[in-house]
Amino acid sequence: MRRFAVSEGANSRSEYLLDGRRVTIPDLIKRGLIEAGTRLRFDRVRLNETHYAEISADGQIVLQNGQIFRSPSRAAVVAAGVSAIDGWHAWVVDSSNRSLDSLRQKLLDEVAAESPAAQPVDGDESGATTIPALQRRHEFLKDARARADSGDPVEITVRDLLALWGAAARGYRISQHIEADLANHGLATVPGFRKVTVDATVKLEGVPEEATDEAAGAESALTEADDSEEAGMVLTVGNLPSALGGVVAVKPEATFEEAITLMLLNDYSQVAVMSGPRKLCGAVTWKSIAQARHASPAASFADAIIEAQVARYDTELIDILQTLEAAEFVFVRDDKDLISGIVTTTDVVRAYGELATPFFLIGELDQALRRVVAKTYSIEDVIKLCDPDSTRRMTSYDDLSMGDYQRVLENPGMWEQLGWPLDRPTLGKRLNELREIRNDVMHFNPDPLPLDAVGKLRNALKLLHEYGD
Repeated sequence: MRRFAVSEGANSRSEYLLDGRRVTIPDLIKRGLIEAGTRLRFDRVRLNETHYAEISADGQIVLQNGQIFRSPSRAAVVAAGVSAIDGWHAWVVDSSNRSLDSLRQKLLDEVAAESPAAQPVDGDESGATTIPALQRRHEFLKDARARADSGDPVEITVRDLLALWGAAARGYRISQHIEADLANHGLATVPGFRKVTVDATVKLEGVPEEATDEAAGAESALTEADDSEEAGMVLTVGNLPSALGGVVAVKPEATFEEAITLMLLNDYSQVAVMSGPRKLCGAVTWKSIAQARHASPAASFADAIIEAQVARYDTELIDILQTLEAAEFVFVRDDKDLISGIVTTTDVVRAYGELATPFFLIGELDQALRRVVAKTYSIEDVIKLCDPDSTRRMTSYDDLSMGDYQRVLENPGMWEQLGWPLDRPTLGKRLNELREIRNDVMHFNPDPLPLDAVGKLRNALKLLHEYGD
C-alpha cells in the first residue's frame, strides 16, 4: 500500500491563477470553455418559467432586459425575482445543456492537473509520495462535493479544515481563501466555519438550484460568496466557547435542592429549565430562587422559573449586548435549533478584552510609523512609491496604511535616507508580521492571536520610539 504525505511545495503558475480566488466567467473564456455571445438558459421547472441571458465580450452576463451582472448568482436572483439562487448551477449553456458549474469544475480539474505531480519522499523506501497542496485540496473538495451531492456530506472540525490550508487560525486572508475554494466547488460549511468555535464540527454541503428552508444557510453563503470577494468578518455568539459547549439544565418538575446543587457544583449563577433538547422553559438563578422564597416560604420550584433570552449561534455578538446588560445571560441555539450553550456578560467582557490590548497597540503603532515616515520623507516621494498611478488619490500621510509603511521602509533608497543602523530585511519581515496581526485584529479574527502577538507589537513600538523620536 502506498502512503501519502502532505507537502506545501512550490506553487505552479496555474495555482497562482486560481488558488485563493473565485472562478469567474472571464476565466472560463480564457480557457476556451465558453465563448462571448454564448446563450445561457435558466429553467424554473416547477413554475414552468425560463429565463435567457448572454455572455458579453468582457465575460459578464446580460439578461434579456439589458441588465448586466458579473456574478451568475446575482443575475439569476434578479432574473427570477427571488432572494437566493446558486447561479452557477442555475444557468446552463442553451446549446449543450451544460451548467456553468460543470464548466467551472472542468477548469478546476485542468488547473489541478497542471500542478506539480506527486513526488517521492526523500530517503523513504516505502513508496511514500508528497502531494502538492493545491492538488491535495482539489481532491478533497471534489470528494466533498460528490458526497454532498449524494446526501452524505463530509463532517470536519474547523481546526482540521484550517489545517488543509496550512493554517491554525481563522485570519482574514486565509478565511477568504478557504471560502473561495469552497465556493469554486459549490460548497459551503454549515454552520459557517467563521461563526463557531475552532473545535466545532461543520458539514461541507452543496445546495439545490433554489434553496429550501433547510438549505437556506448554505445557499445564502454560496450566493454571497459569489457576489463578493470581501466578505466581512465579525464576532458571533457562536465564536465564544461557552456558546456551543453544552448547557446544564433541570426539568420543570425539578426541586430547589437539585438546581442549587448543580449551581454550586459548577459554580454557576443560573441553570436552564428544559423539557427537551429544543424546549427551553426558562431558567432559575440565585436571585430568582431568593425572590420566590422571600415572597413565600412555601414557594414551589415553578415560582422561581424566570423567562430566559435566546440567541442563535450566528447572531453578531454586538447585537446581544443590550439583552445581556439586562438579563446577564443568554442561552444559545445551534444550527439544528438545539439549546447548545450559554453566553454570559463575563464571556463577552473576556472576548472583547482579549481584543482591546492589541487593538490599542495597533493604533499606537500606526501613529508611530506615520511620524517616522512624515519626519523623514516628503509626501510627494511617498505617493510616488505607494500610489504611482493615483488610483487611491492619496494626498497626505493620513492616507497611509500599514502596507504603505512597510513598502516605504523596505525600499532601499528610502531606507538609506532614514539612516537607521538596523537590518532592513529583518525589520521588513517583522513589519509584514505586524501587518498580518493588524488584519486579524481589525477584521475580528474569531480565534485568539498568537501568544507572541502582543509582545511583537510592544517591541516594535519600543524600537520606533528609540530610533524614531
